[in-house]
Amino acid sequence: MKISRSGIENFIRCRRCFWLDAVKKIKPPYGPAFTLNIAVDHLLKNEFDHYRNLQAVPPILIAENINLVPFQHPSLDEWRENFVGVRAFHQASGLNITGAVDDIWVDNDNNLYVVDYKATSKEDDVSIETGWGPAYKRQVEVYQWLLRQNGFKVSNTGYFVYTNGLKGDAHFNNRLDFTTRVIPYEGSTAWIEPVLLEIKDLLKAEIVPSAAKDCKQCEYLEKCLALLNLPSKLSTPVH
Repeated sequence: MKISRSGIENFIRCRRCFWLDAVKKIKPPYGPAFTLNIAVDHLLKNEFDHYRNLQAVPPILIAENINLVPFQHPSLDEWRENFVGVRAFHQASGLNITGAVDDIWVDNDNNLYVVDYKATSKEDDVSIETGWGPAYKRQVEVYQWLLRQNGFKVSNTGYFVYTNGLKGDAHFNNRLDFTTRVIPYEGSTAWIEPVLLEIKDLLKAEIVPSAAKDCKQCEYLEKCLALLNLPSKLSTPVH
């Protein structure tokens, strides 16, 4: 069975939602695509691809004293494509794991550095220590693990290229300015294989898993069933 990086994150967030999706093929509702974020990702890839072709350190990294070059590889476009990505078979669980990276940089010793692009618009400075930060960190760690499974030397250090759209007091004038930070992060992939074994056990389970106590989707479902006076086979204790 194929499990994506986002599927692993769904398992961590709420096992019931993961099970309903993976086993019963009931996908949760989702909102519109973050099209402005997608546009920023596209432009960042264009920028780093320019320096990839030159095999030169990008100016944004020179300014941060980071001596890394965008990595060239015949499979890079495939690794960056959603629903394809970097792939690895985890024999102990029997799962095929996939994840689409944003970028990879490399040093003079052929160590690879996973890079993830993020975009937002907020008054405070961007950070990976609050909000979605823990999920962002796990995202980078899964990519590190996947590349190692494919035989590459991968540094524990990953990077977030995090852009912040500035609101300000000026008129729009068809222009949105950004500030961009390059944030290093020391990852650890020790948690991944134990979680994959837990996923394997859950996929074999015939009972509905417990909902996460803070899962808004499960809370909404239970309240709807209660309002309609319908019995719920999902009424299992939260964990």
